[in-house]
Amino acid sequence: MNLRFWFPVLCLGLSMTPSLAADPPQPRSCRQSALSRVQRHTIAPGETLASIARQYDLLESTLMGMNPALRNGTAPVGTAILIPPYNGIRVEVAAGTTWQDLADRYNVRADTLFEVNGCQANPTVAFIPGANWSPLEQTGGGTREGSIAQILSVYPLPSESPVLVEYGWVLTPRSSEVVFHSGVDLLAPVGTTVESAGAGTVAFAGEQGIYGNLVVINHSEGRQTRYAHLETIAVRVGQPVEAGTPVGTVGQTGTPDTDEPHLHFEVRYNSELGWVAEDPAVYWRSMSAARR
Repeated sequence: MNLRFWFPVLCLGLSMTPSLAADPPQPRSCRQSALSRVQRHTIAPGETLASIARQYDLLESTLMGMNPALRNGTAPVGTAILIPPYNGIRVEVAAGTTWQDLADRYNVRADTLFEVNGCQANPTVAFIPGANWSPLEQTGGGTREGSIAQILSVYPLPSESPVLVEYGWVLTPRSSEVVFHSGVDLLAPVGTTVESAGAGTVAFAGEQGIYGNLVVINHSEGRQTRYAHLETIAVRVGQPVEAGTPVGTVGQTGTPDTDEPHLHFEVRYNSELGWVAEDPAVYWRSMSAARR
């Protein structure tokens, strides 16, 4: 399933990997950069962070990332704030950084980043569409490897499976839109056992809209995993589980992104903004090692 934060993508089929340090090939058409299209908004009496976010169809975290004055959750009347054209974050670009470097870090295509940023060769700042700002922002987009292995050590299926839909901005099989996919879809037959990726406590176990039958497990150090579209659920709310505990079986409940049976698996971390999705691929190395 997707968190559907749409943004325009130009020439999405380009295969180039442009560099910030060299003259990149130019697509046939480039619009103004996202940062050049930022609007100004003066906070009026009665407005809140939530109401402003709704007005511009943005996440509150996007506004907080762009405007330090909003990061305590308040909206000071009279303050002029910046409103980006769509969800994402503004980042400083170090000398020598390539578009591919940024693509690898934030899981957004290099050519998409190039075009969203106005086809610039050497910007000092860039806008990363779809990335979530957080007060607990992590260097490199993940936790330290030693900590990873301790928190989430078990792959959620009996064996490693092909990824049908990856995490991040993707073109889903059922849609012609580019949407944000908050987890990974792992190919597996209906009835395949789904296991907890780590020790923790079951926070939710039941039917949940587009997720279908869903199990949510809270782990140590503010980590959470979600297992969606399940056929059956084998745990209950409040139950403590160990890494490898069966939590249910693969199914096709809810609204999957593909017709092929799969497990939708998410990893999230807890912040002042709630449970923020992160790329499960960060954890594959430690999970795979646990299976050998």
